[in-house]
Amino acid sequence: MKKITLFSDGSALGNPGPGGYGAILRYGDKERIISGGEEHTTNNRMELLGVIEGLRALKEPCDVTIISDSSYVIKGINEWLEGWIKRNFAKVKNPDLWQEYIRVAKPHQINGVWVRGHNGHPENERCDLIARDEAEKFKKGLKN
Repeated sequence: MKKITLFSDGSALGNPGPGGYGAILRYGDKERIISGGEEHTTNNRMELLGVIEGLRALKEPCDVTIISDSSYVIKGINEWLEGWIKRNFAKVKNPDLWQEYIRVAKPHQINGVWVRGHNGHPENERCDLIARDEAEKFKKGLKN
């Protein structure tokens, strides 16, 4: 199984507001950047969508380490998801995205790792810039 590192971050200008996500997939010395966003969204949706789109880009089952500054995403993956499934996502925010996460994560071995945001972690800082740039494009009407 290939070992992949997925760095991800999300941003919303206003919460809700225009938002973006940025993800970096790394395999050995190769990288792929994935980005996008939505016109009206929340920060947590963009944080999770960055992970989903990063996983969606993988073409075969992989051993994936997800690195994010979102405790919502990392705790969701590592701690809360099993209970949410048992409760059929009752009283869970963003159930549509969590169910999509389950679908795209299914073929992979996943380990979530939390890093402190805006603390000099190079890939997290890059993902933050990508996410903010995507959100700005929606804010300025460059995307819709």
